[in-house]
Amino acid sequence: MLPRLKPDPIPAVHPVPEFAASGRLSAVYERTKKGLGVPWMGVVTMAFAHYPTFYEKLWEAMEPVVCSTAFSDACAQLRDAAEQEAAALTPPGVIDRLQGLGYKPEELDHIRACNEVFSAGNMPYLLIATTARLLLEGKAWGGAGDLTAAAADPTEETAQTLIEPHHASPDLQAVYADLRGVLGLPFVNTDYRAFARWPSYFKLAWEDLKPVVQSDTYEPAVARVHDTAIALVSAMPNVTGITPENLRNAANTDATAEEVLEVVRLFQWLLPGLAVNVAFFREQLR
Repeated sequence: MLPRLKPDPIPAVHPVPEFAASGRLSAVYERTKKGLGVPWMGVVTMAFAHYPTFYEKLWEAMEPVVCSTAFSDACAQLRDAAEQEAAALTPPGVIDRLQGLGYKPEELDHIRACNEVFSAGNMPYLLIATTARLLLEGKAWGGAGDLTAAAADPTEETAQTLIEPHHASPDLQAVYADLRGVLGLPFVNTDYRAFARWPSYFKLAWEDLKPVVQSDTYEPAVARVHDTAIALVSAMPNVTGITPENLRNAANTDATAEEVLEVVRLFQWLLPGLAVNVAFFREQLR
C-alpha cells in the first residue's frame, strides 16, 4: 500500500527545538512528551512541528492511541521485526575488540543502555511517521486494536550526550562523512551522534555495519520492517476518526500538503533502516 520511497531530492528539514516552541506548539510538545512517556522531543516530531497546524492535527489523532495496549503491542512487534532482521544479517561480535582497546564492563553496559534508549524509542516515531504518510497520501486509517491503557514503563530515560559534527575530532568527522555518504543522508541521526560518545566503539561498529548496508541482503531486510510498520498502523484504531482530507487541509494551512508529505516520506523512509542498524549494533554487543 505504501512502497518504500526516498524523496529525491531530499527536502530541507527544520526541527523546532523545545526552547523555540511557544504558545500552542509548546503545549502540544508537552502533550507529546507526556503521551510518549519521554523527557524530550524527538527529532522526527520536531521536524514535523515546523508545520505546526499539521503537527497539532496529527498529534490530536495519535494522542488517544499512543498510551494504549494497541500501540505498545505494535511497538513491541515492530522492534521484534527489526531485531530479527538484524540478527539474520549476522553481526560480528565487538566485545572482545573493545576489551582489547581497554573498555571495561561498566563502559559496555553504558553503551548497551544508550542502545536501549533508541532500540525502544525509534518504534513510536516510525509508527507516527507511517500514520502521517498513510493519511497524507489519501489512504484511510482505522483498525480495531485494544484501546486498554498500557502499563506505564518504569524505565526513565536520561539525556544523551551527543557528539555534534562541529565537536567531533577529524577521525570522527571522517566516520560521519562516510556514514552520510553510504546512507545517502545530508545529516547524522541522533542515534549515531549518541553512540559517538564512545568514538572508538562507534568506529568499529560502523565498520562492521557499512559492508552490510552495501550488500544485497540489506534493503530487503529493511523493506520487511517497513512493511511491518504499515501493517501495524493499518490495524491500529483511529479513535478521533481523522481522515486524509483533515490532515491534508491542516498541512495546507502551514505550507502545501505536498511539501509536508516530502518531509514525512523522508523520515518514514529512513526510520526502518535506522531501526535495523541500531538492532545490528545491539546484536554486536551480546
